[in-house]
Amino acid sequence: MRFSYAESMTDPSFYPALARAAEEAGYDSMVVPDSICYPEHSVSTYPFNPDGSREFLADKPFLEPFSLIPALGAVTTRLRFVTFVLKLPVRNPVLVAKQATSTAVLTGNRLVLGVGSSPWREDYEALGVPWERRGRRMDEELAVIRGLSAGEYFQYHGEIFDIPAIKIAPVPDEPIPILIGGHSDAALRRAARVGDGWLHGGGDPADLPGLLARLAELRRAEGIADRPFEVHAISMDAYSVAGVRRLADRGVTDAIVGFRWPYQVGPDREPLADKIASLRRYADDVIAKANG
Repeated sequence: MRFSYAESMTDPSFYPALARAAEEAGYDSMVVPDSICYPEHSVSTYPFNPDGSREFLADKPFLEPFSLIPALGAVTTRLRFVTFVLKLPVRNPVLVAKQATSTAVLTGNRLVLGVGSSPWREDYEALGVPWERRGRRMDEELAVIRGLSAGEYFQYHGEIFDIPAIKIAPVPDEPIPILIGGHSDAALRRAARVGDGWLHGGGDPADLPGLLARLAELRRAEGIADRPFEVHAISMDAYSVAGVRRLADRGVTDAIVGFRWPYQVGPDREPLADKIASLRRYADDVIAKANG
C-alpha cells in the first residue's frame, strides 16, 4: 500500500514545508487539487460534499497545479504529485500536454496526471467551452495528451479537435501516468478503458465497495485485469493498520489521507506546526506499521 497526503485550501506558503515533511515521514504522494474560479451566482452542486453545497469553496486559496507542483518538486526528491483532479474538458489539450510534460521533466517523472470532468457548469461558461459532449471532449483530449507526450510529431483529427502534425519538447523519458477521477459509470468505464488508474473522490463511504467492484468488473471486461493499475481511495479504513489491509484486499493501491474536514466554511486557521505534527503522527501510527 502507498500513502498520499491530502491538504488543500490552506495558506499557500505552507505547501513547501508540508511536502518536505510528508516525504520525510514516508508518504509516497501528495495530492494537488484544481479549482478554476468561484462564480458569484451558481446553480451547480458539489457531488462529493454530503449536502451538495459548495459554499466551503468561497475565497479558499487554490494554486494552479502546474505552477505549484514544480515548486514542490524543487524541495523534494522522491514524493509524487497527483493532480486531484485536473478539470480536463475545460482546457485545451495541446496546452495541457505542454504543461504536463514540462512539469514531469522538472520533477523527474514525479507527476501523476489525475483528470476528471468539472462538476461546475460555470467553469465551462467562464472558459467558453460547451457543457454538452464534455465526455467526448475528454476522450479526445486524453488521446491528444498521450500522443504529444510521446515526443514525436503527432496529429489528431476527431469530432471536436483537429490538430495538425506538431511536436513538443522536452518530454519526460517515462510515460506520464494518467488516472481518471469520478464515480459515474462513464468515469469508471473510461478509467478501465484508457486510464492507468482511478481516483476516488470521497462522498458517501458506503459507496466505495460498490465502486471498487464495478471497476474490477469493467477491467475484466476490457481484458486488462492483470495490467498494472492504480486505485487511489479515500476511506476511514485508511486510518488503522487493519483497515489499510482491508483496502488492499479490495484492490486499493494508494490510500489518500488528510487530517481536517475539507468542507468547512471559512478560512483554515490550523497552524503549520499542527499540520506537520498530524501527518507525522499518522506516519508513525499507520504507515510504518502497515509497511513494516
